[in-house]
Amino acid sequence: MRFEAFAVKNIPFIKKGDDIAQIICERTNILDGDIIVIASTIVGKAEGRTFSLKDIVPGQDAIELSQHVRFPPAFVQAVLDRSKECLIPSPVLLVEMKNGHICINAGIDESNVEDEMFLDLPVNPDASAEYIGKRIESLTGTQISVIITDTNGRAFKRGQTGVAVGVYCIHPLKDWKGQKDLFGKELKITEEAVADEIAGASNLLMGEGNDGCPVVIIRGLKLRCEDNASVKEMYRSDNEDIIKKCLLRDRTQR
Repeated sequence: MRFEAFAVKNIPFIKKGDDIAQIICERTNILDGDIIVIASTIVGKAEGRTFSLKDIVPGQDAIELSQHVRFPPAFVQAVLDRSKECLIPSPVLLVEMKNGHICINAGIDESNVEDEMFLDLPVNPDASAEYIGKRIESLTGTQISVIITDTNGRAFKRGQTGVAVGVYCIHPLKDWKGQKDLFGKELKITEEAVADEIAGASNLLMGEGNDGCPVVIIRGLKLRCEDNASVKEMYRSDNEDIIKKCLLRDRTQR
């Protein structure tokens, strides 16, 4: 198998209301089967997901929690407003978001936005991926897939990598169960996180900081699906997630 990956150059600064699909199509040729990988930052900007802490009134929980982290109460309140549950309250805010994604600070970012402004992840990244994907297909007459990515840290290791937070027409997991390994033994539990792998590979081309490129095309991987795919396929249930259980147990025992 062979595939290629390339960044889409000259993506402008994205503003609220911008048509990301059209911007992409004007700058590169799209082929059937392409996977369009898009940084969540420009999706959030196009959807108007910027905000100022001046508009947030912190509650008592946020005020108390801010004493244990390096953020002001208004920022902590913004994180709590976007969270289903706080898994680690200190020294970082590790939260489970309402859509099931687990990350630091509810994915709120202050890089690549104006001073004193912050940027949210899309409310429903799967829906955002579907909207952009269908728009690209309409503009080009092709059938493609979309992955929306964010940059996350990793437990037990330094460094950050790209991860998938929303998908369209691509299953985030590839199930190898029932197939044989090199010695003929049946694989019983192997699931490959293909959407995260593609997100990580794309992050090499996207870069960070002022030289970043928020859109990458992956070509040559035959992974497009027709049924309803969702990034939520990757999230473990509360009963399955051993680490989450341990974190919550530790909190209750303090």
